[in-house]
Amino acid sequence: MRYLWSIPAAVAAWFVAGFSATYLRGLPEGATMFVPQRVDLLVLGGFAGGVLAGLLVTRVRITVPLVVAVGAGLWWLTGNDWSDRSQLTTLLVASAVGGLFGALGTRSSVVAAFALALPIAWYAVRPANQLDEWRWLWQLNGLLVAVGLALVLYVACWRRGWRSAYFWVPLAGFYLASFGIVNAIRVVDRAPAAQSANDTADAATDAFFQSFEPVLREYGVWLVLAVLLAIPMVVLKLRALPPPPPPPDPYANKSNDAVLSDDLDWIDRDEPRRRLLARRQEQAS
Repeated sequence: MRYLWSIPAAVAAWFVAGFSATYLRGLPEGATMFVPQRVDLLVLGGFAGGVLAGLLVTRVRITVPLVVAVGAGLWWLTGNDWSDRSQLTTLLVASAVGGLFGALGTRSSVVAAFALALPIAWYAVRPANQLDEWRWLWQLNGLLVAVGLALVLYVACWRRGWRSAYFWVPLAGFYLASFGIVNAIRVVDRAPAAQSANDTADAATDAFFQSFEPVLREYGVWLVLAVLLAIPMVVLKLRALPPPPPPPDPYANKSNDAVLSDDLDWIDRDEPRRRLLARRQEQAS
């Protein structure tokens, strides 16, 4: 019964998480492509949609074929060219990898946190393209960056509690690296068609490493606030959980004989009745 609602919800989540913002933005111009042919949108959108689909379906053997079928179906319904196999393959592979990590994240909250880091970083930098005033850009983007990091750290401790706090350092590092991945993919998308593959790879690599310094300089305070916010979030979550049940008693269903040694078995045995000899018999003897 669960798949009756999780599979349609996963299909909707795949589109909403990855492509709805771009599609709705193009509606006034008459755009009808659910899957625009953009490298950044195919990779990041497919991965983000696959992660949410995997978290909803929770099964790898169902999630991966589902997102691949949905991606190929929408590619056909929106009139994209089947001869462009590189773009189609990029969409299907990104969706399948995202679905794989999302489904595995239902078994380990740390894996789910790593899977959500890249989509959250992608969403956090979106307002930067719409705002021109630096003051509002710093406040809004900083708030989104901080909320994203706090959410990632909180998800990591969802199941195991403070034992997963050891992963906060690599999680924060991967979250910062996700901004570099987003910038590198955007550079690849904006590269001229006549540019060689080596020049495109060099430009993407430079964009990846040059993204760390501006993020740490501009949003370093917000990152510290995110860590301070994640700590009480985890504390409140753990306090809201019921206390763990006591460990089962291994001797609850066993009698006392199970815990006594063999030389003490006489304690539970009935003593034989003693017979007293008659006085006449004693005299006769």
